[in-house]
Amino acid sequence: MQVRSTYRYAKISPFKVREVTRAIQGLPVSAALDLVAFSPKKAAHLIAKTLKSAVANAENNANLRVDGLVVKEATVGEGPTMKRLMTRARGSGSRILKRSSHIRIILTDEIEIKTRDKKKGGKKAGASKKKAHTKGTKATKGAKDKTVEAEKSEAKE
Repeated sequence: MQVRSTYRYAKISPFKVREVTRAIQGLPVSAALDLVAFSPKKAAHLIAKTLKSAVANAENNANLRVDGLVVKEATVGEGPTMKRLMTRARGSGSRILKRSSHIRIILTDEIEIKTRDKKKGGKKAGASKKKAHTKGTKATKGAKDKTVEAEKSEAKE
């Protein structure tokens, strides 16, 4: 069963939060909380709050045991951006973007093994055509030289 928790409108850039969420994805909840607790980043504190909320949802709403919970997905979406003006020299101004983010954590009690689908075929069709074409031109240049030499020798005879 899946349980989720969302922290919306967090006043931090999504780029900064994604660095921490990548680290906790696929970990058991206890390991993820330990990792986040010892991280010196502001994003780690926000993710810890969201993670604890998801654990509380699992315990109280879904009646799940905390021991078997795993972080299935930890994603960060971009929230609204506030645009501010910073005055600059000679009466001009530059725009400051104050970004916000939405943090979503999904916990599951099932241990899922992810397998990557490997592409079959190996080479792309376009790449093999180019290689075949270049090989063909090299071979034809050599063949042209041989045919020209053969024609000259026949003409002399």
